[in-house]
Amino acid sequence: MPEQSPTPKKRRRGRLFRFSAAFVVLLAVAGYLVVQYVTGGRGGPGCKVVSGKDDGQEFEFSQEQTMNAATIAAVGTGRGMPERAVTIALATAIQESQLVNITHGDRDSLGLFQQRPSQGWGTEKQIMDPTYAANVFYEHLAKVSDYKKLPLTVAAQRVQRSGYPEAYAKHEPDATLLSAALTGQSAATLTCQGLPDTTQTATGPDAVRAALVRDFGREVLKETGAEVTGGSTSKGTSASKKKTKTASTPSPSASATGGSSTVTLPVRSGSTRTGWQLAHWAVANSSALHIDRVSYAGREWAAGSADDPWHSTGTKAAGGVRIVTEQPTGQ
Repeated sequence: MPEQSPTPKKRRRGRLFRFSAAFVVLLAVAGYLVVQYVTGGRGGPGCKVVSGKDDGQEFEFSQEQTMNAATIAAVGTGRGMPERAVTIALATAIQESQLVNITHGDRDSLGLFQQRPSQGWGTEKQIMDPTYAANVFYEHLAKVSDYKKLPLTVAAQRVQRSGYPEAYAKHEPDATLLSAALTGQSAATLTCQGLPDTTQTATGPDAVRAALVRDFGREVLKETGAEVTGGSTSKGTSASKKKTKTASTPSPSASATGGSSTVTLPVRSGSTRTGWQLAHWAVANSSALHIDRVSYAGREWAAGSADDPWHSTGTKAAGGVRIVTEQPTGQ
């Protein structure tokens, strides 16, 4: 018996099935692209920043992006730049690189801000250093007359000279949320999963101190007249007590208990904003530095507790920011 041709009804069903399958594939691809956009193309534990005004605004991104954003904010603070400058810098980096330190771009553009060695921004090695890249961005921004009063896209364009100057404006809301958290203007608004990055080997108090200097500059470690007790280093050795001269910025101290070490960053009375900047900075760096807990002003963040971020400790602990790091196995 000859094979019968498909009926019109069956042909319609076949087309409908193929169309549905193609639509599902398209949705999967779109979802993948969204994830790549949000995370900067890298996997890993995620972070979230929310508005301090309880207006429902939030921004989600990867731990890598968070760490780069924290560096940009810390460099701005270290240079004495206002929060508006940090917002401009963050919006620029979101547009240029999605806050990922990429090794490619248009022509010879590189890094967080897509700066070009051929245009005098520095060597390739310098531009690929997030701290250097942020510093040189702020250096150019500071030369823009009245940048604090200019629309963000205008101020950013006068530094970047981009072919798409209007693109910076769309990132202002997210950059504003990030800037408020990472400059300490908004308290307890940044949280991350904080799962340890197993590729990182430099952890413990020494690594925390080094990262602080890297981002904020040496001023952040200026010592006070208080007695500072050095605790466990990343190698588990013990440091001695020492008297220091009075200066304007608190000094971190460290102590070790069991399998963890605690770094305490003193915060002067009335400097709550500084305290929250340091606390949020620690959360942003939690994965790389294997930071397990951060506490400040009666609130505590713990790694892996994204569903219960910055919970109350039940105390009104004053003093400073406490950063508890895991002690790596074998150290």
